[in-house]
Amino acid sequence: MPPTRGRPIAIKLLILLLVPLTSLVGLWAFAAGLTAGDGIQMLETDKLTTNLAEPSSELTTHLQNERLSSIQFISAKRNPETLFLQRTLTDGAAKELRELAGRQDDLTPAMSAQLNALFRQLDRLTQIRRDVDAPNPSQLDLINGYNQIVDASFRMYDALVLVPDLALYRNVRALAMLAEGKEMLSRERAMIAVVLSRGRVTSAEREAFAEWAATRRLLYSQALTQLDGELRTPYQELISSPLYQEFLEAEDAMRGQAVVNGLPAEAATWPVDANNLWKAVEANQRTTSAAYAQRLAPAATGILMKIAVAGGVGLLAVLASILLSLRFRKRLVRELAGLRDAATHLAQVRLPELVEQLRTSAKPPAGTSVEPLEVKAETSEVHDIVHAFNDVQSTAVNAALSQANLRHGVNQVFVNLARRNQSLLHRQLMQLDGMERGTEDPVMLEDLFKLDHLTTRMRRHAESLIILSDQQPGRGWRNPVPIVDVLRAAVAEVEEYQRVEVLQPPPVSLLGTAVTDVAHLMAELVENATLFSPPRTRVDLRTTSTPHGLTVEVEDRGLGLPREELDQLNTRLAEKPEFDLAQSDRLGLFVVGRLASRHGIKVTLAPSPYGGLTARVMLPASLLADQPVLAGR
Repeated sequence: MPPTRGRPIAIKLLILLLVPLTSLVGLWAFAAGLTAGDGIQMLETDKLTTNLAEPSSELTTHLQNERLSSIQFISAKRNPETLFLQRTLTDGAAKELRELAGRQDDLTPAMSAQLNALFRQLDRLTQIRRDVDAPNPSQLDLINGYNQIVDASFRMYDALVLVPDLALYRNVRALAMLAEGKEMLSRERAMIAVVLSRGRVTSAEREAFAEWAATRRLLYSQALTQLDGELRTPYQELISSPLYQEFLEAEDAMRGQAVVNGLPAEAATWPVDANNLWKAVEANQRTTSAAYAQRLAPAATGILMKIAVAGGVGLLAVLASILLSLRFRKRLVRELAGLRDAATHLAQVRLPELVEQLRTSAKPPAGTSVEPLEVKAETSEVHDIVHAFNDVQSTAVNAALSQANLRHGVNQVFVNLARRNQSLLHRQLMQLDGMERGTEDPVMLEDLFKLDHLTTRMRRHAESLIILSDQQPGRGWRNPVPIVDVLRAAVAEVEEYQRVEVLQPPPVSLLGTAVTDVAHLMAELVENATLFSPPRTRVDLRTTSTPHGLTVEVEDRGLGLPREELDQLNTRLAEKPEFDLAQSDRLGLFVVGRLASRHGIKVTLAPSPYGGLTARVMLPASLLADQPVLAGR
């Protein structure tokens, strides 16, 4: 009975995507149009206030205090501890501003320019302090140095104002002007301390003081015209108070003071008047800031309420969409994951194991099969994919069986032909041996020797076919054979054996079970050396004992090989190569690789000092015998 087919995956995906997308797009389009703009604006303003406005205001306050402390220190030459403490507070505020400004990565070009200008001015603070600590500094220049830093702070604050409501914007600008007016008052306090310490006022000091006083009065008048009633009330009461009037008289007296020695008697009260006004201004600033914050609270609350309502309804829709989506997603993911795991196991484990088993089997493969994939699924498309994978699996198994049968058939052809040739060649060698012993004619004997050598080479080629078929050649030795005899036997199977010089090897022997294969391996390497080197050059066979066995080097004087091709050949020789009919031009390397893999022999090719190649054969100690023994066949 065929498995039950579920609903098509297209319908499930449509349900999965349509419900959450429709609800989310509809709900959040409404919420974004209603509150996104104001909410983003409020978030940006709050972020700018936290990271820039508040720390810059704190820094301005400390700069004002340090300016006054510096002038008092210069004038009275006392209280250095107070100045040092104030500098520490200023440095802490400046460091905090720099750190918080580094987190603000969405500033406009105007904001960035003003912030950089403030940082440049802050970099001058160290030099200003050196001037304060130096003997006889210019007090007016020091005041102006601090003034420039504070001015940069106010200009940065002007660039940060992002209030979309016009009424709120006017109040923000008015409060900023009042803060600048307070800065002018701070400058006046510093100048009064300078004048009182000297007992006279210079023309430049009087002009600077007059400018600051006029600016302060202008800022106050403009700010009071823009502030709303409840925000303006504290400053109106201050302006009409006797405290303010006394300071105005002090300002007028200071602005009208002539450049002569001595000050009027009422000058002694100027610092007190300025200090009293400073305290009143600070109190008014705190009052108006609190009142403005209370005015902003309803607007922020309204925006938050809109976001909360839209977010609450949207949250319900989102939760419903997520729950529904997760239900379908879990089912589909489970089915597809099961299909993926089954297909991966088939591709990476089951089929490779079958192919390897068929490839390494020495017997012809019998009919074999692989269990079909089984995936629990309720979706029709997943069922179809499972059936398709099973069809692919059957096709792959049949193809692997066909390849294995073909490989086995080719191997059998090689073995049969090689065995027949080997038998005929062995008989031919025996007959030639008898003819050589029975003739005394030198010319005839030389021809027989050439024919004998040619037959030996033909026997080696027949054995190559047997080796490529993973079979053992018929020849073998029971006892160890001296390595010198093995090398000479290998050279004897090469056409141009006269060019090969076998240098005297160490007195060691090779186990009889490996004699035939090692001789064949060396013959293949020596023949390659003679074929790929000039006819008149020499090929050397050197043998060296090593702690791990014996090393035989075959060195020619040919043209060599490029490094890439040499690396490819060494890689192929390091592993048991699979014979590829398409690469019959490398037949000798296949034979060498098979023989080396059979006995644990390591074969590498390297450039020769003479420009050709050096084939290095490392025979392990397990193949060697300590004492040479005469060979017996």
